[in-house]
Amino acid sequence: MVPARASVETARLITVNSRKITGLAHTFRRSLRSPDQVTPRIPRVTPAALADLVRNSAVQVLTARGLDDSVLPEKVTIERPRNPEHGDYATNLALQVAKKAGMKPRDFADALAEALSATDGIDSAEVAGPGFLNLRLAADAQGQIVQQVLDAGEKYGLGDALAGVKINLEFVSANPTGPIHLGGTRWAAVGDALGRVLSAQGGLVTREYYFNDHGAQIDRFVRSLIAAAKGEPAPRTATRAATSTTSPPRSSARSRARSRCPTTSGPRPSAASASS
Repeated sequence: MVPARASVETARLITVNSRKITGLAHTFRRSLRSPDQVTPRIPRVTPAALADLVRNSAVQVLTARGLDDSVLPEKVTIERPRNPEHGDYATNLALQVAKKAGMKPRDFADALAEALSATDGIDSAEVAGPGFLNLRLAADAQGQIVQQVLDAGEKYGLGDALAGVKINLEFVSANPTGPIHLGGTRWAAVGDALGRVLSAQGGLVTREYYFNDHGAQIDRFVRSLIAAAKGEPAPRTATRAATSTTSPPRSSARSRARSRCPTTSGPRPSAASASS
């Protein structure tokens, strides 16, 4: 009898070798194309670009069979498989729409896998189970996004999607009646990063930082400080009627410290200037 460990290792080797053979088969098939045959290629390897590629391929599959492609969702879900051995990305699009389009999920997945396998940048597209599709990217394709970042330098990520749009961004709101905790610090970083992203797309961003220095809670806090300074016991929470007679009139809006940072060109503001 073959030991269990040996059988598992044998199965793993068979799986790895079968994937290598599949990849070689795709490469050989591409080499047989005529020179004038245009080979589709994924422009950049990101989940968003891969989702667009899967959707476009699905449209071609359905259109070639005279089926309605309106059943396809506007955005295709692309996920990382839990088991890395299953591939780089996976999608269950065939299970979602095949029956609506009039096909069996497995047949739709097979056709979609064939279409995707013909794309440069996709090393393999394998169907698993009733219609799951596992995608494995070509090694050179995975380095394209890095090359794009290096080529663009500081201009990478810049655009004009929000050119001229005025955006009022409010973030952080440290509570002066309690200790500063990690939550306030985290949202300062998140707000600053979001402001940078919006500015990078041409948005005219105004960053606002709130000081919570007004209101009934602050009034109670001040009274407790005065009592502590006089050596008196802290006053109990006042009733609404008592609060209305002892509290100063509230302003129409909370105090704000504004740091206006309209950015259309040039270097983006630093983290210190954005959150000051």
